[in-house]
Amino acid sequence: MATAIPKITLSSSRDVPFNRLVLSQANVRRVKSGLSIEELARDIERRGLLQSLNVRPVLDGEGTETGTYEVPAGGRRFRALELLVKQKKLAKTAPVPCVVREAGSTILAEDDSLAENVQRVALHPLDQFRAFRDMLEKGMSEEEIAAAFFVAPAVVKQRLRLMTVSDKLLEIYEQDGMKLEQLMAFSISDDHARQEQVWDIVSQSHNREPYVIRRMLTEKTVRASDARARFVGLEAYIVAGGHVMRDLFEADDGGWLQDPGIVDRLVMEKLQEAAEQVRAEGWKWVETALSFPWGHTRQFAEIDGTEAPLTDEETARLEALHSDQETIEAEYAQADEYPDEVDARLGEIERAILALEERPLAFDRADMARAGTFVSLDSDGMLQVERGFVLPEDMPAEPEETDDADGSDEYAHGAYDGPNERIADYGSDEGAVGDSIAADVEPEEEDGIKPLPDRLLSELTAWRTLALRDALANNPHIALTELLHTLVRDVYWQTPGADCLEAHVREISLPVHSPDMPGSLPAHALRQRNEGWKHDLPEEDDALWRWIDGLDDASRMALLAHCLSFGINALYERMPSYGAVSQRSVSERLKRADRLAAALSLDLVEAGWQPTVENYLGRVTKARILQAVREARGDEAVERIAHLKKPDMAREAERLLEGAGWLPEALRTARLADQALVETVTASEDVEAIAAE
Repeated sequence: MATAIPKITLSSSRDVPFNRLVLSQANVRRVKSGLSIEELARDIERRGLLQSLNVRPVLDGEGTETGTYEVPAGGRRFRALELLVKQKKLAKTAPVPCVVREAGSTILAEDDSLAENVQRVALHPLDQFRAFRDMLEKGMSEEEIAAAFFVAPAVVKQRLRLMTVSDKLLEIYEQDGMKLEQLMAFSISDDHARQEQVWDIVSQSHNREPYVIRRMLTEKTVRASDARARFVGLEAYIVAGGHVMRDLFEADDGGWLQDPGIVDRLVMEKLQEAAEQVRAEGWKWVETALSFPWGHTRQFAEIDGTEAPLTDEETARLEALHSDQETIEAEYAQADEYPDEVDARLGEIERAILALEERPLAFDRADMARAGTFVSLDSDGMLQVERGFVLPEDMPAEPEETDDADGSDEYAHGAYDGPNERIADYGSDEGAVGDSIAADVEPEEEDGIKPLPDRLLSELTAWRTLALRDALANNPHIALTELLHTLVRDVYWQTPGADCLEAHVREISLPVHSPDMPGSLPAHALRQRNEGWKHDLPEEDDALWRWIDGLDDASRMALLAHCLSFGINALYERMPSYGAVSQRSVSERLKRADRLAAALSLDLVEAGWQPTVENYLGRVTKARILQAVREARGDEAVERIAHLKKPDMAREAERLLEGAGWLPEALRTARLADQALVETVTASEDVEAIAAE
């Protein structure tokens, strides 16, 4: 005969006047957590009490019930009700729904209090999202939902953003097939097919990190911080039919523009409009491009313009700005750093002073009729207009001079055939080293790692040369040392062709370079420095000599370093067997460049160079890509990408190497590299020591 299963008896439920309730000392919750008592009180005021209190009779010394009940479970609700009574929003005798535990129960009060808190299960984020969505569909606004649950509207927006995620992915998340962070990463795109495609790819990979998902969903977009996007403006892009992809869960720096074609069209239209306005000024020709290569004006002559004088009002404004600047700097002269608001104010003053001091130039109409202008986009997303450049064939004829110092004429040999052909030559860079860009990708090798291709070495060392120039121009002491060293070698040792500083000084052209170099930090610094000196120089030779003679020593040294920097040549070149300069001389030049870089503590990472698919990773073999990742991120990172095809491996490596400070050997400065190695070894020893303890 089967044994009957004993039936449980639930505690009775009744209404107890609030003034007959007291908080039990057996309540285990001591630390404030989550929703505040004030917020809970407002919620009860709005919707009433959703959950009963758990109470027990209070007994007197003889074990008789006193009519008062203690609350071991539900203390926060009790305190919220107590607050409402104090605010006279609830009567002292208001009935409170309670579950009453019988007197003398074997279950401890602390047991009930702990169980109520431990046994509860937090709401699944997907359930919260669905609840928010249902409330939104039934007429509540995002702000009303946020107010009802005492959360910021951004939290509601984030949860509702999950509406853009494919139902298939929501089901996978519901079944614990992915993490919440991964699901949130998918919400930046509303293309369900692409979302599912990306999940199919990453779910078969070891690396399913949210940033990988975001990168894959945004790889064909334009960042809102991109110079093109800043130039066009988000409003114009949206009006043109473009869509902006936003990430509500991570800082996205303005989001991503999903239609690159619209961006490029708007950029070129705006550049063409600017070009037409510039052409209307009276120039013979105007060239337009997103960006021009470094040194694109090198073989042009320039016409002189005159600065528009300051008006009386502008002069007074400039004096007032300088006075404000001096007052603020004097006030905080002893401070370690400026407060944020003061620093912002100084920045405003400096920009205003610069706008007044950089006067627009006025040109002679006859000169403009034979000169032209370059219109492009600078790295900050601002319009860049370079006026007053003359083609060699448009230069006025000059009488021949029989006593020319060097017998040379930079325009006499037909080296230039017009702006269009020059720009086309720079765009292809064909013939600069002897290889085209298509033949420059390092072939896959079977054994070991072979030397880098000549062209890639030329591009890398062009970057380094530019950074060396900027560093040298900032260090007059080393500039003078290098100048004297070069002159002594030239006078006493007579070893031409092996110098990394050609002291005549002749600017060394950098025709072979990567696309990122013209917008780099060194390029920007050199342009700014050059424009500053050019602005100050007098026009006549006699006046120039007197002007230089009157400079203080610091200014003379700074000008010397600036001029010498143009002669820096740290370029790798492949020389023909019987050329005027031997390969041995190039090697010697690079050795001297290494020494100069060490003396200047040149750090290409600080100068802004980062490995990208375009400037390095897409140009070398898989073995070199893996070597770079191993050096920067370790073997574990290598294992995550080793199985990928080369294009995917290069893109993943670019992401992994971002911010790692890794440099290819051709860009490393020996002293800094040795220091980094010591720091790495020391860190490893510290980790091992900690582990041993």
